[in-house]
Amino acid sequence: MRLEPITWERLADALAAHVDGLSPGDGGPWLKVGVDGPPAARPEEPAALLGDALRLRGRAVAVIGTGGFLRPASLRYEYGKEDADTYYSGWFDTGALWREVFAPLEPGGSGRILPDLWDPDTDRATRSPYTRLAPGGVLVLHGPFLLGHWFPFDLTVHVGLTRGALARRTAERWTLPAFERYDAEVAPADTADVLVRADDLRHPAWTGIR
Repeated sequence: MRLEPITWERLADALAAHVDGLSPGDGGPWLKVGVDGPPAARPEEPAALLGDALRLRGRAVAVIGTGGFLRPASLRYEYGKEDADTYYSGWFDTGALWREVFAPLEPGGSGRILPDLWDPDTDRATRSPYTRLAPGGVLVLHGPFLLGHWFPFDLTVHVGLTRGALARRTAERWTLPAFERYDAEVAPADTADVLVRADDLRHPAWTGIR
């Protein structure tokens, strides 16, 4: 797999230019981009840069993190606070993402989406107001384990780390088996449209858009 050096800013500009030329795969008026990666890879940062680059192109953008769609603590910690299998398949409320984010952006949808649902600090609903994404707008969803759920992305970006870099930069080491399982079952580095290697956050490299 050939990787070429790139800056985060150039990456965002290249992705924005590509997205600007896409048509939604479902025939609706909204594009959906997934920026996938473990917390140690900070996928929220390139997602934010992409959002900025798209806005400069005149596109309405909603940048949403899956961290706002955690399940309640009683469900996340049902098998203990350091259960890797639950972290992989039970921490994030994919049903709520489908209901509150993707369904309103289907053809004929209202465009009325919820930016977040659950506050992990208070373990209560955030009560954030709904926001309306204008037709022609772009959803940029970021977080871990985004691939493999059949989310209707028009473009997927995986911000990845080698196993050694992931181990060094992950404070919650008990989560590492979850990322090993994700790599084995989903192979995000191979299945994403774009792979960005971020072992050194100051010097990312990418495959280009495949």
